[in-house]
Amino acid sequence: MRKHAFFFLAAAALAATAFVAPAQQSQRPAQRDWTRTVVQTPEGGFRMGNPDARVKVVEYLSLTCPHCADFSRTGGAALIDQYVRSGRASLEIRNFVLNGVDVTASLLARCGGADLFFPITGQFLAAQEEWMGRIQGLSQAQWDQISALPPDQRLPRLAEVGGLTDIAVRHGVSAHRARACLTDEAALGRLGEMARAASGSGINGTPTFLINGNRVGANDWGGLEPLIRQAAG
Repeated sequence: MRKHAFFFLAAAALAATAFVAPAQQSQRPAQRDWTRTVVQTPEGGFRMGNPDARVKVVEYLSLTCPHCADFSRTGGAALIDQYVRSGRASLEIRNFVLNGVDVTASLLARCGGADLFFPITGQFLAAQEEWMGRIQGLSQAQWDQISALPPDQRLPRLAEVGGLTDIAVRHGVSAHRARACLTDEAALGRLGEMARAASGSGINGTPTFLINGNRVGANDWGGLEPLIRQAAG
């Protein structure tokens, strides 16, 4: 009798567990992936992440800056995976153009809008040494040829030589759209406005980071991460 009672109680316990477990699981909310939320900001940058994040990181970036490429390789993924994805922090990148090649790359990076800005920017930084090497390897005669082109053909030609257009196209920007972006006077003017605004606020190099509106001295992940962690609380 005791044996039968034991089996009955055990079966009842298993049945209760099987009934309760799905209900408990269904109550767990799926965590939102904030890396899918990207918008253009009034300042002209592109922000990834929770707009109400406790920590708001802004990076002033030049696509021809080797230190920016180094940060992207050593800290960019960690910042996004550890802080942005969960909504604890947001990351806004503001282009701070330093030269004509930077203008060319920045116009293409911004060409696809919010959906493509981060993928194209990331690829430009990852392949910076390669495409910069192509452009820096141009002879004086080749530079003269580019300079002799009509104004609306110079940046498209430079982008073609460096392979920048090919990268943008692989990420979803049509070749026709890429050429239009490289000859867009309004977009060019916007880059100039952003550079002047940055200089006016004391930004004089890249990468420069702000945390919650305050400029910080760190420009690598080892120095930046503790500041973000502290601000996140």
